[in-house]
Amino acid sequence: MPRRRQPTARQERLGIELRKLREAAGFKALEAAALVGSSSAQMSQIESGIAGVSEERVRSLAAHYSCADDKLVEALVAMATDRTHGWWEKYRGLLPTRFLDLAELEHHCAYRLDVEFLHVPGLFQTEDYARAVSSYRFPALPTNELELRVRHRMERKVVIEDPAPTPYEAVIHEAALRIRVGDRAATRTQLDRILELSEADHITVRVIPFDLDGFAGASNAMMYAGGSVPKLDTAVRDAPHGAGFIDSEPQLGAFRTLFRMVEAVSLEPARSRDFIHQLTKEL
Repeated sequence: MPRRRQPTARQERLGIELRKLREAAGFKALEAAALVGSSSAQMSQIESGIAGVSEERVRSLAAHYSCADDKLVEALVAMATDRTHGWWEKYRGLLPTRFLDLAELEHHCAYRLDVEFLHVPGLFQTEDYARAVSSYRFPALPTNELELRVRHRMERKVVIEDPAPTPYEAVIHEAALRIRVGDRAATRTQLDRILELSEADHITVRVIPFDLDGFAGASNAMMYAGGSVPKLDTAVRDAPHGAGFIDSEPQLGAFRTLFRMVEAVSLEPARSRDFIHQLTKEL
C-alpha cells in the first residue's frame, strides 16, 4: 500500500494497537515482519500509520500474536478497511489536522462523555457562542479562518442531531453556564439551546452547582469517546498545540473513574434542567 504523508489520528491508532499486540506477544518488529513476509521497515510504517494494512494482514498478525479477543480483531479490521470520506475532509488543508481528527473520532464513537468547567461543550454551542470563543485570541484569526472554525464546529453537531444519534452525556459546571462568552441575549439563547437538547432521549445533561461542598475536581475537564470495543476508547484533553488524544488503557481507566466521580456529585438530569431554566430567568 502507498505511504501516507500525514496519517489521521484513526490511522495512527490502528498502528498503535497493532504494536501493543506485538509487544504483548513478545515479538520484535523484525520477527513480526518475518511472520507475514514483510520487512521491519514496512512493519514500522504500519505501526506508525504511515502505511496502510490489509484485512488479511491484520488477521494474520493477530493470529501470530495469539490475540484471542475476537471483537478487538474485528474492530481493527474495520479500521483497516474503512474508506469513509466524511464531511470533515472538505476542511483538509484549511484547518489544523486535529480539527479533522476530532470530527472523525466523533463520527466513529459509540458514545460520548464530556466534562466542562469554563465553556459550554462544543456539541452544544450555538453559532454566536462558538464565534465568540474562537474570536477571543491574540493574535486574532483571519476572518476566513475564524468562519471556517465556526462552520466546522456547527457541522460537528451532526453526531447528536443525526437520525441515528450518538448517546451523549455532558456534565457542566455552573461557571460555564454563567460566564457570558457573548452578550446577555446570546447567553440566554445558549442556555435555551442546552435545555432544548437535554430533552432528547439520547442526551443527558448534569450540572455541578457552585454551592457543592468539597468539590475539588475542577481540573478534570475531558472529552471521552467510547470505541466499538473498550480497548479502542479515546480520551481527549486540551493541550497548548491542540487536542491531545490519549489511548493507554491505564489512563483510559482513570478517566472513566474520574467521569463517574464527577457524575456522582452532579445534579440529576431533571434538577439540572430546572437549574438551567432558573439561570435563563435571571438574565
